[in-house]
Amino acid sequence: MLRTKRFTPYLFVAPMWALLLFVFGYPIVQIFNFSTRRIRGATGPFIGLENYRQIFTDDIFILSVKHNAMLLLAVPILIVIALVIAVFLYERVTGWRFYRFLFFVPYVIAIPVIGHVFSNLLSLNGAVNELLRSIGLGVLALDWLGSEKVALWTLMGVIIWREAGFGIVLFLARLLSLNEELLDAGKIDGANWLQRLWYIIVPELMGVIEFYAVICVITMAAWVFGFVFVMTHGGPANATQVMELYIWKYAFRIQLPGIASAVAVILFLITLAAMVPLFYLRYKDEGTEASA
Repeated sequence: MLRTKRFTPYLFVAPMWALLLFVFGYPIVQIFNFSTRRIRGATGPFIGLENYRQIFTDDIFILSVKHNAMLLLAVPILIVIALVIAVFLYERVTGWRFYRFLFFVPYVIAIPVIGHVFSNLLSLNGAVNELLRSIGLGVLALDWLGSEKVALWTLMGVIIWREAGFGIVLFLARLLSLNEELLDAGKIDGANWLQRLWYIIVPELMGVIEFYAVICVITMAAWVFGFVFVMTHGGPANATQVMELYIWKYAFRIQLPGIASAVAVILFLITLAAMVPLFYLRYKDEGTEASA
């Protein structure tokens, strides 16, 4: 049997870790550094937490945080939609392979393309409103992206439409590896569709559901810039302003990278705070299963 020294495996992964630290670690350290400075050009004087004080007294920043928090409401919606559709596809409805392809297509389309298409569809005189007027439902024709009341919810709907495909394929892949004898036993015992879903399928998919939940939280908290920038640019009247767009404006339009870095640090910490508990609970569950 080949014997190696204890540190030998670490030598094999050391180049990868060095590359990761350089590509991701160094920028994160610099962002933390910039957030405590008044940057002019490449650097600037140290000002402590002044940048943080300014953003926490800015009403637009508070509004951005509120909007990101509201977008998190899409996470359970995405999980439920993806789970239900995946289960129907798993039951091999007629044409399920085509439907699987159809549901996944939006996820592979570039976000700017989706943004431009839906901007035209959902404008005041766009195809959606024209269709509603033509069938006598003109009362439902709204300025979907131009109204302060509905713009954020419209944006959320477009994001859900695009992101659900990944969850559907993810859940379906896990279902296809599921032991069908469990479901057959449930049917024999008289369990209906909802009971089989809740007591058999959901527990079997719990690990995948937790993973997808983390992905959705990251998406809604720190990955919606493309949708907002293309479709609304934060408007109308900051009704769709989010933290990523706030960072972009201060970094490139207002030319205050110190402020932008401070917001980026806060967004990083929020994302980390959402991820760590989920991974910890998963790790704890795996430890409990291993000791059982």
